[in-house]
Amino acid sequence: MKNVVILGSTGSIGENTLKVIEHLGGAVRVMALGAGRNLSRLAEQIGRFRPDAVSVAHEEDIPLLRDQLSVLGVTHRPRLYAGIEGLIELVSLAEADIIVAATVGAVGLRPTYRAIELGKRVALANKETLVIAGELMTKTAQRTGAELLPVDSEHNAIHQCLLGVNPEHIQRLILTASGGPFRQASLEQMQAATPEQALNHPTWQMGRKITIDSATLMNKGLEIIEATWLFGCGADKVDVVIHPQSLVHSMVEMIDGSLIAQLGVTDMRFAIQYALTFPERQPTSLPRLSFSPSLALEFYPPDVERFPCIRLAYQAATASGTMPTVLNAANEVAVQAFLDRRIGFMEIPQLIHAVMMTHAIEPVQSLDQLIQVDQWARQQSEQFIDGGRAASGRV
Repeated sequence: MKNVVILGSTGSIGENTLKVIEHLGGAVRVMALGAGRNLSRLAEQIGRFRPDAVSVAHEEDIPLLRDQLSVLGVTHRPRLYAGIEGLIELVSLAEADIIVAATVGAVGLRPTYRAIELGKRVALANKETLVIAGELMTKTAQRTGAELLPVDSEHNAIHQCLLGVNPEHIQRLILTASGGPFRQASLEQMQAATPEQALNHPTWQMGRKITIDSATLMNKGLEIIEATWLFGCGADKVDVVIHPQSLVHSMVEMIDGSLIAQLGVTDMRFAIQYALTFPERQPTSLPRLSFSPSLALEFYPPDVERFPCIRLAYQAATASGTMPTVLNAANEVAVQAFLDRRIGFMEIPQLIHAVMMTHAIEPVQSLDQLIQVDQWARQQSEQFIDGGRAASGRV
């Protein structure tokens, strides 16, 4: 039996991970759950899966969680922790075999790094971890023997395509993108886009932050940087294509021109189960891809004029050092500002670009350094917004 710790258990990846674990039966056990402030849902998960330990966002949430457990009649009482230190406690459990890193944003950075230091298998669903600290994470994993198995459908697909492939035979990695809700929108429509329109994703059901990233195609930009660390290649070896059907999850092109693709229906549980059971495969009751007469596969190059976040990501990846950290932090602030209606949709890339232009790149030295850079970029982003540079379009 494998013991699993889920960081971000009440989010979409966390919920789907719990569904996969239920399907796998006694092969996998939920050892610990880390969540934010959705305490009612967390209490339900505790009652159903009876973890040994649980961490909540803040210390003051602990008595509130106990109240929720009492309201639901849950008698099981796990050890309770709080904050980032609480998440670190969870990943440090000696019996924990697999850490599902599914927190949103930079909050999962330290816990994920600690899991890698301890040589755990990390099922990585948090793009920001490798974007911020890919160099540190991958070097530490090589030293400790930790496994980094991607849960993002695109990188999970590439991981499968690369099994048994000689690295010298790889020409390029091709990440597919649905194109999001604005795939066919004009620039004028995108400039006037509302949060509600941007959150209306045509293919995937995801959290708010990643759904906005999909609308700007920054999710693909972050995946470009993530791929360079996961698969040990330069950004010039990673391409993006728009694939509206979201059935081809990504591809690998060989030096002889052959393409290897991984296909499947749009359900994150496939990638999650793969990461939990690798190198084995287990049966699943999930729906299968039907090769009906109506099946069609389309591919288009991305329009970097309407979706400049892709270009910004390539720039950050090429610059390397601390620049990807700045890109990520500025994006997180920009997305939240858009959701709060403080800036417009097309001001998201403008703000990111402005913050990148003010940053003096440093070589990566430590996790503490990257966290400081992350904080600087967030403060700089907020100053630009408060100063009206984003709203005026001068960013």
